[in-house]
Amino acid sequence: MFSFKGIALILVNLLFLSANSTSGLDEETTLGHILKPGLGQLVINFAGSIVSADGSGLPAGSGTVVEGKSVYGKHCAACNGIDGQLPGNQLAGGIGSLATGRPLKTVGSYWPYATTLFDYIARAMPYNQEKMLSADETYAVTAYVLRLNSILDDEARLDEKTLPQIKMPNQDGFIELIK
Repeated sequence: MFSFKGIALILVNLLFLSANSTSGLDEETTLGHILKPGLGQLVINFAGSIVSADGSGLPAGSGTVVEGKSVYGKHCAACNGIDGQLPGNQLAGGIGSLATGRPLKTVGSYWPYATTLFDYIARAMPYNQEKMLSADETYAVTAYVLRLNSILDDEARLDEKTLPQIKMPNQDGFIELIK
């Protein structure tokens, strides 16, 4: 049997070996991964890119609210509810609630940029099947979620030009820090 001290000693040695094993690598590389992000840069697999608030990094493509409702129903409704209001994973509602005693942070009430929603869907959704949606499907789901929050109308179409033009309800609720 190992004692607590023995296990602790093994863990300290493993951490020491791990820390020293990367000493021959440059600052931007650790464990074989480049750590320098390609902010706002298009990549072949758009879901590996980070979309900036101004829309740089958005891929070509488009999607409508109607198309988004279908994709959302297949890939998103189980976790977020058919209307985006499943408690615990709520995407819609809560607009105007941030200054109350019971704020509800949703896409419509809290998020400052619609481009951030696109980026999140592209890189992290659907849960446990991340990055499986095409650019067109991602634009469509983004449009549908914005529609659920009454930010877009039923006939809206999003693309790399129209998405950055959307003014979110809480866009002015954030302070941009200048370095």
